[in-house]
Amino acid sequence: MRALTLTIALSFLLVSCGSCKSVQSGTTGTVPQQPGQIFKILVWNIQNGMWSDQGNNYDNFVLWVKQYDPDVCIWCESRSNYQTGKKTAMPDAGVYLPDGWGELAARYGHSYWGKGGHRDRFPQVITSKYPVEVVQQIIGNEADSVVSHGAGHFKVMLADQPVNFVSLHTWPQKYAFGVSGTAAQEASKAENGGDKYRLKEITYICEHTIAKSKDPENEWWLMAGDFNAQSSLDNEQYKYSLDDTRFLVHDYVLENTPYKDVIKQQHSAEFKSTTSGSSRIDFVYCSPAMMKQVTYADVVKDGWTGTIVKDEATGFKHPSDHRPLIVYVKVPTRK
Repeated sequence: MRALTLTIALSFLLVSCGSCKSVQSGTTGTVPQQPGQIFKILVWNIQNGMWSDQGNNYDNFVLWVKQYDPDVCIWCESRSNYQTGKKTAMPDAGVYLPDGWGELAARYGHSYWGKGGHRDRFPQVITSKYPVEVVQQIIGNEADSVVSHGAGHFKVMLADQPVNFVSLHTWPQKYAFGVSGTAAQEASKAENGGDKYRLKEITYICEHTIAKSKDPENEWWLMAGDFNAQSSLDNEQYKYSLDDTRFLVHDYVLENTPYKDVIKQQHSAEFKSTTSGSSRIDFVYCSPAMMKQVTYADVVKDGWTGTIVKDEATGFKHPSDHRPLIVYVKVPTRK
């Protein structure tokens, strides 16, 4: 597979990571942040464990992350699933991620990491400059509340402010999870089974995270990932009927939780696609108290992520089939 090169100047980032601490899961602790400083969060579905760059020893990926110097990253599809340049399953002996996230994250300066719950080959991972508490690995219950790719609830201390991070990646198909056989899958598609199943997933995830909070309006919560669903807030772009089942997931979040859509709040008059087409399916949500401290948020379209190129041999995309999202949050005044 051809090596991909960054088209933006990153030479200043070629620094040694020899002083990085061992990367590990940890318990929460106060981070060395001062009020008014900016806390940066990156979110990205990196398609099969950054398959596009695994043959390049993840060098482009590491340099790209270093450019933005995030404090916390949420990576969807954080497992090495396929051989380099092929759509052939990676032999067990060659699977580097997720177990290798400690080593990989150290290369871009993150000393802690945690993994969400998962039933399959598509976990989410959080990496951080600061200690990470894995509060909950979420997989749902058999049979109707299965969270297909799993989810995670993590906690990081931002100065004296606990920040709850919820990662997720909902079911991607048009038919419902667990439906097998061509005829049954087609029937499920006709009934919008995939949309209805994603509603079950987001309901379960929210009920087991932010809904358990005693004061969600004032606590800091961030929920992010690949929702595989569109929002009615973007309907000026889509022009669907407002009762379209493609809106079920985000209508649930907007109507039943205090979460605010960060990208839409920051870009109310502009549509921001997160794919190579014209669809926004990757989201960051914040609770109202955290939203007040957001100073910047956007979909990242730069020299590496701005152009998504299809790999003709596999159908995969370079560098991914999704674009990243970045959020800046101002560190609050100490209590």
